[in-house]
Amino acid sequence: MAAKLHPSSFLKYALLGDASASGVTGAIMAGGAGFLTGLLNLPERLLLYAGLFLLPYAAVIAIIGTRKKIPHSAVWCIIVLNVLWALESFWILGNSQVIPTTLGYLFVVIQAVTVLGFAIAQYLGLGQAIQGYRDASHLTR
Repeated sequence: MAAKLHPSSFLKYALLGDASASGVTGAIMAGGAGFLTGLLNLPERLLLYAGLFLLPYAAVIAIIGTRKKIPHSAVWCIIVLNVLWALESFWILGNSQVIPTTLGYLFVVIQAVTVLGFAIAQYLGLGQAIQGYRDASHLTR
């Protein structure tokens, strides 16, 4: 069974902020893929499927972020997925088959940097929660 930690307020806010941003971005991308393709010059299927992925992802993060105890392995999974998302976003920009407009380039870079920011915040918040767990364990001995 995975160790469960009492999340710090910082970790909760990092998770819930990620869930909110992912949900809104997913809804915009999935619902507006056709329109966004013309505006951003990104493939419609990429926008649609990325948006559809983000919707349940956001829901899972929101559920985890609202719990009184959080499995630290779940937070690690979220951190890793966020880092992979950001790396893949930059990879897409370096792929010669995808040539976005300036607005499309900005859209990808801003969301990738934002996702990396959430990953860093979640990592820092997880560190706080682990330290709190260690401190509490030390007091009960």
